[in-house]
This record gives sequence, structure tokens and C-alpha cells, in this order.
Amino acid sequence: NTRMNYVHPRIGAALAVASAGRKVAMSGATPLAITDCLNYGNPQNPEVMWQFAQGCEGIKQACAALNTPVISGNVSLYNETGGVSIQPTPAIVCVGTNEGEIIPSDFCASGVSVYLVGDTKGVFAGSLYMKAVENRVAGSLPELNLKAERALWDFAIEAGRSRVLEFANSVGIGGVAITLAKMACVGGVGGEFEMSCDDSRDIFDESFSRAIFGVRDEAKFKELAAKYGLSLMRLGTSGGETFRINSVRKKLAALKEIYFGEFAKIVKSED
Repeated sequence: NTRMNYVHPRIGAALAVASAGRKVAMSGATPLAITDCLNYGNPQNPEVMWQFAQGCEGIKQACAALNTPVISGNVSLYNETGGVSIQPTPAIVCVGTNEGEIIPSDFCASGVSVYLVGDTKGVFAGSLYMKAVENRVAGSLPELNLKAERALWDFAIEAGRSRVLEFANSVGIGGVAITLAKMACVGGVGGEFEMSCDDSRDIFDESFSRAIFGVRDEAKFKELAAKYGLSLMRLGTSGGETFRINSVRKKLAALKEIYFGEFAKIVKSED
């Protein structure tokens, strides 16, 4: 069954909804609704039509559990080149309202304790690591625990309103390592981090329902995490001109050059 050669489209679509809402929650806002753009291949291909149907089912399940109804959207089909359809691509945008302060998404201060909240389970199916290192898209994703996802959102919202947080960001593509690196680049602040892993590659793992938090009040932060039944791990402290996570170390200036300048180089090379 060729369906096993890529990430299940139902789970992938549900994850897209969860990821969009998580981004909103990490800003301190309450996610309220989504809009979608469903991009798929040729629906006359039974497998593509199956992908589309499963994607719609995944969105429905996630929206019902997370209380984020679909209020608008569109569908784009027949996306293919040379008879080869694109990968199922449901693009999700989430909107919400914020009743308190906006939580920054980057390292906006030095000397701040940085925590990972959520469980790391070694999920690499369809990941950036698999694509970049192994040049393939494959594997099977575990089911998304939507109750745990919503608990993370509510935790972040309450922590933000309680002024416990200095900054926060969702862990997504590229895992903890890439999320921290982006936060360092955008904020212009480095950091020293150590993540306890079963496998050294797990710093790039893309397990669901995780976020990075910079914490002002660690006692209150831990109290809230316990209230919502969430696991946490202290990773280190923001600050300095170097970025390090486990054995990966790079000068912040060199990291910023890659993050802000690599796209321009690629575009120029294709002129």
C-alpha cells in the first residue's frame, strides 16, 4: 500500500490545525477559529482523492477537539507536474484574541531560564531532518493527543496573563534545536542549552504539542505546569554571543548570517 510511504494525511492535517493554534497561544492569545487553503493533486487519482478526504477529516477532528471552527477557506486541486501530484498540503491560519500582554517569540533578554514543555518521543516521520539528511519523505506519525495540545495552549495563556513568561515559541519544523536557533537569531541573543535525549538526533525531533518558554517566575511556572499535567525540562539560559545545544555550537553572528542571508544566496544562484 503506497499510502504507507508518506505521513498519513489525516494526522498531518490535524497537526497543521494544532500547530497554527499553538502559535497563537504562545503569543498569549486565545485561539478562536481557523481558515484553510487545501492544496492537493489530481482528484481523479483515487489515492489523491483519498488524501483529500482524509485531510478534511483530520481538520474536522482537530477543530472539534480544540474549539477552533473553520470560518472560511478554499480548495486548490490538480496541483501536479509531469503527472506527479504534490504532497498533500493543507495550509492553516488561526486567529484569536489577546486580553493581556503580547508574549515575545524570541530571546528578548539575557539571563532568562529557558524551558521545554511537552514530551519528546523521537518523531521523525515527514520531518525536516529526514528531508535534509536522508532526502526522503516517509514514515508513520503517532496519533495527535488533542487534549494534551489544548492543555499546552491553556497553560501558555494563563502563564502569560500571570506575567510568568519572558518569551515563548512553539516547537515545530526542525525540532527544539531549530526553534531555539531561530529565537536566538531574531532576538540577537545567544544561549547555552543542554537537552536530555535518548538519541543525539532528538534535538531535531518533531514531536507534537511542545513549546519553548523563557521564564520570569520559575516557581509559579512549575506550579502551572503541574496544574495542566504537563512535563517540563530546563534547557539552560539565554545570553552571550554563542549558540549551543548539546554538541552543536556556533557563533551567533555566523548563525544569523545563515538565517537571514541564505535565501538571498539561493535566489542569486538561480538567476
